[in-house]
Parts: sequence; structure tokens; C-alpha cells
Amino acid sequence: MMIKFLLNPKRQKMMNVTDLNGNNIEVTDLDEAIRIADDYKEYRHVNKGFEEFDNRQCAYWTDLYEKLKTIRDKQKQ
Repeated sequence: MMIKFLLNPKRQKMMNVTDLNGNNIEVTDLDEAIRIADDYKEYRHVNKGFEEFDNRQCAYWTDLYEKLKTIRDKQKQ
């Protein structure tokens, strides 16, 4: 399965990241992808009945955020 993430070819070249579930994510706007992943990793439901779901989502977005930051850090070197 391939997911396209923030397709905006005017800003940066496309790169691929493998998410926590093994899916290939195409990223063309690295800065925007980092910003969105950073926001999403903080989302939580008020209802504690969603705590298990929220923990899985947090792990997913934190993993993606860290991978995207690593790519950006390597590009800056």
C-alpha cells in the first residue's frame, strides 16, 4: 500500500519514508510534513475510552515525526 503525503512538487523533491505499519509514504514537502506530524502526535481524546487508540496514534505520529526530522537533519549536513 502506498500513501501520498503532502504532494507539493514545487517545494522539494519527493522522498519516501516507511511508516510504523510498513507502508511507503511519499513526502514532497518535508517541512510541512514535520509540522503536521508534530501536531498529530499531541492529539488526544477527552474521553478516556479512546486511550488505547490515542496511544497507538501517538506512537505512529511520533515515529513518523522522528523519521522526518532525521531526513531533514541529514539534508542540512
